[in-house]
Amino acid sequence: MNTSALAQTGRFRARRAAKGSVTEGAARAGFAARGVIYLLVGALALQIAFGDTKEQADRGGALAAISQKPFGAVLLWALGIGLVGMALWRLSEVVFGSVGKDGRSARKRLMAAVRCVFYAFVAYSVLSFAASRHQSGGGSSDQQSRDATARALELPGGQWLVGAAGLAIVAAGGWIGVRAVLRKYHDKLRLGQMGPRTRRLVDVTGVAGGAARGLVFAVAGVFAVRAAIDYEPDKAKGLDDTLRAFADTPLGPWLLVGVAAGLVLFGVFSFAMARWRRV
Repeated sequence: MNTSALAQTGRFRARRAAKGSVTEGAARAGFAARGVIYLLVGALALQIAFGDTKEQADRGGALAAISQKPFGAVLLWALGIGLVGMALWRLSEVVFGSVGKDGRSARKRLMAAVRCVFYAFVAYSVLSFAASRHQSGGGSSDQQSRDATARALELPGGQWLVGAAGLAIVAAGGWIGVRAVLRKYHDKLRLGQMGPRTRRLVDVTGVAGGAARGLVFAVAGVFAVRAAIDYEPDKAKGLDDTLRAFADTPLGPWLLVGVAAGLVLFGVFSFAMARWRRV
């Protein structure tokens, strides 16, 4: 009887270890895929700042750039699968909780659910782009934003809904930026495995990249609020138009250069998360 109980315990531990390794692999693949996309978006934004491209500086533009490279189709499928892994990892956090002392709290599970839905959508768009032989990436982010805003404005209380969504995006951008500046990501990294130089590099990419990402979110939210107030869906902007708006400020293209460089750094930071994130 004792032998049977020990065997069952051993099998349970083996299944748990296998599940843990699968979940960890999925999460790290997801962070790597996110890093590739941000690197490409940032690079496209830099080209826009210097007037060297008419490509969209958004996810669709990044996918189009990948599709034109050797083995582009393979890379697209790899990215899509990596993002599926990210969505599944977030789903596991909803069900089982995440790392940390409050990882099983309702707040953390809700945040994981939101991220799961977001990455599931992104993974679907990437895989759809790959499966359609690069003919469609679901449209540009700008057109998607305008269409979604127009549909929402037609609903009862649509202006309030769009305005609330815009304010939520502004708040999310501020939250992302502040947490990056305060280096809250330290709580989720295995800092003991990094050398001093590596840790400094991670902090540069994490702070600058996170701040740039948060700024882009916040500005996109401001445009959504303006669209709601003026009842004009065309004033809503996706990622590409939001980035181009930085070049229309008194600082000219240099503000866009700074933001674009920050997005490239966030891509590098995502690779660091893929390597040292506690899962």
